[in-house]
Amino acid sequence: MRILMATDQFLPMVGGVATVTHQLSTHLAARGHRVWVIAPSEGWHHEQRFEEQVSIYRFSSFEWPAYEGQRIAWLPAIRLWHLFQSVQPDVVHIHSPHVLGTLARLIAHAFHIPVIATNHFMPINLSRALAGNRVVGKSFSHLVYRYLVGFYQRCDYVTAPTITAFNLLVEHHLQTPGEVVSNGIDLTRFCPGPPDEALRQTWGLPADQPLALTLTRLMSEKRVHVLLAAMAQVQEPVHLAIAGTGPDARALHTLARQLGIGQRVTFLGFVPDEQLVPLYRLADFFVMPSIAELQSLATLEAMACGLPVIAADAGALPELVQPGKNGYLFQPDKSDQLAMSMDKLLRQPQRWQEMGQHSLTIAAQHDYQRIMEQWEAIYQNLGRLAPIKHKDSHAAEIKQGYWSR
Repeated sequence: MRILMATDQFLPMVGGVATVTHQLSTHLAARGHRVWVIAPSEGWHHEQRFEEQVSIYRFSSFEWPAYEGQRIAWLPAIRLWHLFQSVQPDVVHIHSPHVLGTLARLIAHAFHIPVIATNHFMPINLSRALAGNRVVGKSFSHLVYRYLVGFYQRCDYVTAPTITAFNLLVEHHLQTPGEVVSNGIDLTRFCPGPPDEALRQTWGLPADQPLALTLTRLMSEKRVHVLLAAMAQVQEPVHLAIAGTGPDARALHTLARQLGIGQRVTFLGFVPDEQLVPLYRLADFFVMPSIAELQSLATLEAMACGLPVIAADAGALPELVQPGKNGYLFQPDKSDQLAMSMDKLLRQPQRWQEMGQHSLTIAAQHDYQRIMEQWEAIYQNLGRLAPIKHKDSHAAEIKQGYWSR
């Protein structure tokens, strides 16, 4: 099939949406589909590339001040219209309901191309200050969901990565047909294995005590500050590794020193993709204190590597963590409860392997091969709604030179 994806977040931006869209586009291409991705560029220029069998079109953009790393394309309506004419996709898959997503939906409908949209967003993703405000937070969340549902009502099919995420849309009166499709996990890559002791030394992580790991964006809704507060209360020996970058990095370093746990915490910063699996294999358990997860790829990856998990009882995390079986849940923002859960786990190392095995069983339900088959069935069913007769226009696309228009 010919599949065009629209996203306002794509690599090299760090984040769940960027990872999911890259993963899906490359896997579809590897399975023989023709895939195009439209995304913002990293500056004021347009770009066209062919990477990992995917045609990537990046449009001139500016940096969005309210969210670090987010860029907004400059309404490239005419160029996008010409791209649709050239590509003639069978289906359009939208991953963000912003500028490029809105334009792609409008143009797709003009060409009678079926549109599927996947929701990756919560109100707190759009404005941490407003969503967390006690006075206007509820009204802001209502407005955000009104916008999201209004956008998805104008699509032909809607998906979300978890039951929790999909139900949030239904609760806000979504009527468009849809289903739950996990973001998935590549179990051939993320799997248990021996620890890389050389890498442990490179990162300066101690080998004589248990290692707790969290991997996330360092921003307020991820609640890393709650984890640091818990570390100051944990009674059992443990070292914490924090992987990730974000706007709160400096403040979190300062907080660790103020809490007197600087020697018990290692900030790893950005971890390259090729080092993710070795990092998970060094850890004894994983912690996800975030209150804004519609699935949590990092938690899935840790589970696929056989780790027990301690997570906040918030968002979709309870769909991954079964208390007493593969880990524990704690009440969001309660550092004392998180500390108690960590101590409880640390006092029963004989159960870590058993809990890790249960994590593997849960992760197996999200096997990416199964998820790809689910996506292909959705695309094929949607493609039958509006079959498009077209010639193979790839050669013509290159010959005419899209960016010369």
